[in-house]
Amino acid sequence: MGIANDLERLAELHRSGAISDAEYASAKARALGETPQAARNAVVHWLHALRRSRTDAWLGGVCGGLAPATGLPAWLWRLIFVLFVVCGGTGLLVYVLMRILVPKDDGVIAMGDNAFRAS
Repeated sequence: MGIANDLERLAELHRSGAISDAEYASAKARALGETPQAARNAVVHWLHALRRSRTDAWLGGVCGGLAPATGLPAWLWRLIFVLFVVCGGTGLLVYVLMRILVPKDDGVIAMGDNAFRAS
């Protein structure tokens, strides 16, 4: 009954005007364990923006491409993959799948409606 009471309190706050429509929808989604649409869109955008690096590549550019996307340095990604290879081999499988599925960086820098090709 905890979730039902929480949802009723949220609805009451919404009806009284204490919280906005967006706040109500977000809180309701969190209470029900759903991912809000904005968070799903951010993850999808991040996955579509992921590219293998052409400049910071030892084998296939996977770690060099993960570095700018996550904020972790490429050497740390390389170490993580090596540790996963040593501890069961899953790192090799993930690396090979990413090498196949993640496209190479095309050198285009998108800025709003304009796109520039990096040299």
